[in-house]
Amino acid sequence: MVFKTTGENYSMKFIKTKGTYGEEVELYYEDLGKGKPVVFIHGWPLSQEMWEYQVTELVTQGIRCITYDRRGFGRSGRPLDGYDYNTLADDLKTVLDQLDLQDVTLVGFSMGGGEVARYFARHGGARVARAVLISSVTPFMLKTDDNPEGVDASVFDGMMEQMKKDRMDFLTDFGKQFYGASLLSSPVSDPYLHHDRALAAKASPIATQKCAVSFSHTDFRADMGKITVPTLIIHGDADKTVPIDASGKRTAQMVPNNQYLVYNGEPHGLFYTQKDRLNSDLIAFINS
Repeated sequence: MVFKTTGENYSMKFIKTKGTYGEEVELYYEDLGKGKPVVFIHGWPLSQEMWEYQVTELVTQGIRCITYDRRGFGRSGRPLDGYDYNTLADDLKTVLDQLDLQDVTLVGFSMGGGEVARYFARHGGARVARAVLISSVTPFMLKTDDNPEGVDASVFDGMMEQMKKDRMDFLTDFGKQFYGASLLSSPVSDPYLHHDRALAAKASPIATQKCAVSFSHTDFRADMGKITVPTLIIHGDADKTVPIDASGKRTAQMVPNNQYLVYNGEPHGLFYTQKDRLNSDLIAFINS
């Protein structure tokens, strides 16, 4: 069910989906522009607002842009559970179904790439014509005996420990790595970093922790071959958050029909550091 909450100067739009225990969970969304529909799925630990520089450009190019907040993030409901990828993929299906979208391009960033993959495995890619995976966590982030290219579990354990100790301090440090900021490099301004931390701070602490477990421990290798639509894979080779050798490179080897673009020298948050190039690549792919 799609419904609106209206005030004097704004109209907030929500889609109702189901919680783990049958309760209703509201997903906040924005739907702007006319033309070919594109659904953007945000990364962890941000919200749909991270797509600001994509939406403002793509709507001027005859593209309809739909963004939504994952459960537990942004303005969406904050249930205790339901942060596994099966449930999140079902939430995505609810968005597509309730808005009755057809021939959609799905764009998943980082954690959102997992939702794209699981959507194809779980729902057969219904309503979807194209897919885009940007800095995606696919195919499997965790290092295991049969996944030696993955990231050691101690890295994710350390993240969880820091979140539980001081979430704001963790988000500050994580944001710098996210965009490749250091004493010698300033690809983003301090105000922008503060803005991002504010977006992440609004998320449910429980959702933040449980989604971290989901994106780090979910194995998407069996899902990759089920993405049968044309797929654009974009990854920065300086990504320290989701290293390219464990993710983008391997995803490109597993998805049947893909175009693989490596952004040389770019960090995880390339949707901002290379927004003009990304927008150009997205527009060309959507219209191809």
